[in-house]
Amino acid sequence: MKKLTFVLSLCLVSIKLMAQDPWVVKADKIDSKGYYGVTVANGMIGIVSSPEPLRVKDVVLNGAFDTYGRGRVSNILKTFDFANMDLEVDGKKITKNDISDYQQSLDMRNAIFMTSFDYQGKVLVKSSMMALRHLPHSMMIDIEITAQKACEITPYSLMSAPDILRDVKNTFHLIDRPHAQIPLLTSVAKSPTGKHTLAASNSFIFEEPRGTEPKVIHEEWDYGLHRLKFTKKLEAGQTYRFSVVGSTISTEQNIDPLNEAERLTIYAALEKHDRLLARHKAAWDELWQSDILIEGDDEVQRAAHFSLYHLYSFCREGQAYSLSPMGLSGLGYNGHVFWDTEVWMFPPILLLHPEMAKSLLEYRFQRMEAARNNAKVHGYKGVMFPWESDDKGQESTPVWALTGPFQHHITADVGWAFWKYYQVTKDKEWLKTRGYPMLKEVADFWVSRAEKGSDGKYHIINVVCADEWAENVDDNAYTNGMAKEVLEFAIDAADELHLDANPMWEEVMKNLVILKDANGVTMEHATYKGEIIKQADVNLLSYPMHQVNTSEDIKRDLNYYEAKMSPDGPAMSWAILSILYARLGEAEKAHELMVKSYQPNEVPPFKVLAEMAGGDNPYFATGAGGFLQTLINGFGGLEIEENGVEQIKSIRLPKQWKSLTIKGVGVHKKTYTVNNK
Repeated sequence: MKKLTFVLSLCLVSIKLMAQDPWVVKADKIDSKGYYGVTVANGMIGIVSSPEPLRVKDVVLNGAFDTYGRGRVSNILKTFDFANMDLEVDGKKITKNDISDYQQSLDMRNAIFMTSFDYQGKVLVKSSMMALRHLPHSMMIDIEITAQKACEITPYSLMSAPDILRDVKNTFHLIDRPHAQIPLLTSVAKSPTGKHTLAASNSFIFEEPRGTEPKVIHEEWDYGLHRLKFTKKLEAGQTYRFSVVGSTISTEQNIDPLNEAERLTIYAALEKHDRLLARHKAAWDELWQSDILIEGDDEVQRAAHFSLYHLYSFCREGQAYSLSPMGLSGLGYNGHVFWDTEVWMFPPILLLHPEMAKSLLEYRFQRMEAARNNAKVHGYKGVMFPWESDDKGQESTPVWALTGPFQHHITADVGWAFWKYYQVTKDKEWLKTRGYPMLKEVADFWVSRAEKGSDGKYHIINVVCADEWAENVDDNAYTNGMAKEVLEFAIDAADELHLDANPMWEEVMKNLVILKDANGVTMEHATYKGEIIKQADVNLLSYPMHQVNTSEDIKRDLNYYEAKMSPDGPAMSWAILSILYARLGEAEKAHELMVKSYQPNEVPPFKVLAEMAGGDNPYFATGAGGFLQTLINGFGGLEIEENGVEQIKSIRLPKQWKSLTIKGVGVHKKTYTVNNK
């Protein structure tokens, strides 16, 4: 009896630990209505979950754009749905209505999406899906089916084309060797205008030795869908396991996507399951060497891991793609690149994984020629980056949005990010070949953009503010502040390389106005009269900038603009206020605003972030970046300065926290800790 009690106690402890696992996000209720999927991604492909068993909602391919749909502009493309499956048991196809004990969860530690369900007491089904981290164009699905009664199963691997693709061609062939048999289910199609060719291919991996695996049958279903299937008889109590591997690629990445998709799938199939899984997990182990650990608050710990998981999933080192506000979670904001990257998502990535941050900057560097032409056609010098940037770096803002022609602060944001990278890495060769060439062109733009007034000061006329509800105004605080900041950085970069800086950089930097009202409050723009604002603007001059830097001035601006912030604005504004309060020593107020920066925006069933409270457009990676900055730069006190990463020592933690640890910071992977005294 004592032994039984001990075993039961162990089981209860185990269940409790599983329930509190900070690495697992579970769906509380899987309902087709109000379901917002979670994404598994590897920086190249993003696969979004569906409420339907063994199905996915979207597959997004990074870097592949074409002109279609909303706004007459270039939009990111869906690729083939190559991660969908069906299952028949005793000749009947399983649907959501036929199953029970349906569970979905995300293992953030290993970036694996897991599903399980019971089908009418006949079979228990478990699936695990991952976008393989070490193979950027490939995914793997593991299936485990346990027969509760003797039955016959028929799994299907599906390949279907989204409606936007045209000229779809489906093929099947079998690679047959003495040591391996690889069935290839392949599709190829054109993007809407024919700009790109996209292809995808997948195959089964069986555990059985060659010659004893199930016979695979190919079925043409309709114009946009074909499938592979096999049939297997199971005895009661028998568990059967197999996997599906697949790859997708386009002419954006390879001149011959049809053959390359098949080659990549063949490679994955011959690597086999165990090696694929081990290398995928090892790659994520390496990413998680840089982490945020919160002792004393399980909820914020979950949110921190969830936000890091998404940013890590949406980008990767060694490429020249950037981040959209929605990452690879769908087609939100057309996949375009905004200031969201440099100001919101880039800072935590830079501190925790500089090698991934470098890829985001390379995206901008390789598109400098387009930015140079954009400046030229608007009558300016240097480079003028588009507000919404596509694969070629062209302006892709729909014409009805005035942000495209007038939200010019984006060019300063890009220059700011380039200098911050140098401050963290001290990579002088990169500064010589990438950083300074960018900063010089950015500084030249602002010298040509600023106008000298009759007051002898410089002004920036006719812009859309960071607060996008303020259109076509003069001397926006954020725009002018970031221009001053980046002009100083260009001078610093020239000094680092022992080059002569353009004297006009300093002239404009020192004399560019930042306006104050009669009470000493920083004015959002020259004609600001206290209107409600969409999002943080003036407060950004105190963080991440240092244009407003005394405690008295920071607090004055905080008190004024917190009351002006719209409840319908995006999440990241509250993050900035939280950081500033944390740095002023007001930990509880900072905690309140930190929670406000993410919790009201969580949507069911996984608590993925929407852009605004009550919104329905997840996943908002910009908001994740802002929230992570509350932990790293607010309560963690980390600052990127002339000497690299430094920590503000006066920071206090919220009373319920015991400690905050930020590990794997910078190129030397340092650890910073704040303890509650």
